[in-house]
Amino acid sequence: MSKQTKRALVPELRFPEFLDAREWEVKRLGSIGSFVRGLTYSAADVSERGLLVLRSSNIQEGSLVLDKDLVFVSKSCPNELALHRGDIVICMSNGSKALVGKNAEYVGNYPNPITIGAFCSFFRPRSQFAKYIFQTDRYLSFVSFSIGGGNINNLKNSDLEEFTATVPKDVGEQQKIADCLSSLDELITSQTQKLAALKAHKKGLMQQLFPAEGETVPKLRFPEFRNDGKWKEYLLGKLIKVNSGKGFKASEYSKIGIRLLQIENVGYGAVKWNDKIIFLPQSYSVEYPELVLHEGNIVLALNRPVTNNELKIARLRKEDEPSLLYQRVGKLELLSDAVNEDFCFHLCRTFIKDFVEKQSIGSDQPFISIKDLYAQKIFIPSPLEQQKIADCLSSLDELISAQTQKLAALKAHKKGLMQQLFPAVEQNNEKDL
Repeated sequence: MSKQTKRALVPELRFPEFLDAREWEVKRLGSIGSFVRGLTYSAADVSERGLLVLRSSNIQEGSLVLDKDLVFVSKSCPNELALHRGDIVICMSNGSKALVGKNAEYVGNYPNPITIGAFCSFFRPRSQFAKYIFQTDRYLSFVSFSIGGGNINNLKNSDLEEFTATVPKDVGEQQKIADCLSSLDELITSQTQKLAALKAHKKGLMQQLFPAEGETVPKLRFPEFRNDGKWKEYLLGKLIKVNSGKGFKASEYSKIGIRLLQIENVGYGAVKWNDKIIFLPQSYSVEYPELVLHEGNIVLALNRPVTNNELKIARLRKEDEPSLLYQRVGKLELLSDAVNEDFCFHLCRTFIKDFVEKQSIGSDQPFISIKDLYAQKIFIPSPLEQQKIADCLSSLDELISAQTQKLAALKAHKKGLMQQLFPAVEQNNEKDL
């Protein structure tokens, strides 16, 4: 960047007491903290107990998950590899480029020594402000540039040590920014815990509202149905049919028209659209009427249907219609009046998930076997009891959806705030600063 066009290194938004403070400065990450690569171990070292070794899978949505997907090894923890409160754990290598560079702070809530695996590193910052550098657009751009577009899916400590970050010269301003963002983090954490509690409550409730394996009545029943006796047994294939979509060619795509609902658009309960929406000509809704989706329709991912321990099944809302069913996505069609659509949706969320997980034991389960699914026996109650169960679970879904939106709004607010609290600097022009 030339001297004539060089912009002052100041953020768009600054706290009042620092409005007249000095420009920020550019510093190497290696000068404001240290990087340490993780522990190398073999399959023979893995044990049921011992030293907890965190991996990239334990970094989820900016937090470290310490209650599932854990690996222990029969090794002692070297002092230099032991995590300290405030360390930033970073994914350095992964089969997915999207996961390289993701990071989370260790908040020091594990009772025993803890370390990281060889595909991760941790950064030990010298100030609380430094951790927010890893959440900036500048850092994300640097990671994307470093791994490039080829087959390189890893970072080196030396890469990150040379990354230059913008830092306030005034330590007081650093702390003010850190305090502000930490307060938002606490609020986000609180709202995340509320969402997790709602989901856990719903999961526990569903386990009681539907009969357990080998039983014909649920453990929990609404008072007016307690004397109704056993639920009735059916073959799933007699109640539900799964109609799969069609594989359209790229040459058929258009800039406007009817949206194509792909497997990536099937979320956990609801459809999720992104900025990569594919359209087909509007005339296709007439040409393929059997593939047109409307409000209330239930769609199911047929390939890798269970991810993150949840079934990818969704019910279309008004804003999701009209759309067209793509291959590897199935639309559920009810074949009998014995089951209503509201109840069917909630039943399938738990029953098909359990079915897929049982089929996956000891092997990968890339797709749902429709033939095997149809042969499964299920139990359902009277239409009135079905509706009561569906209404109860739908109310919980609404609470979960509202909490999810609240959390998303907080995260969006933080992202926007950070873009204003940090100076906008072109990564490619650092050498000219």
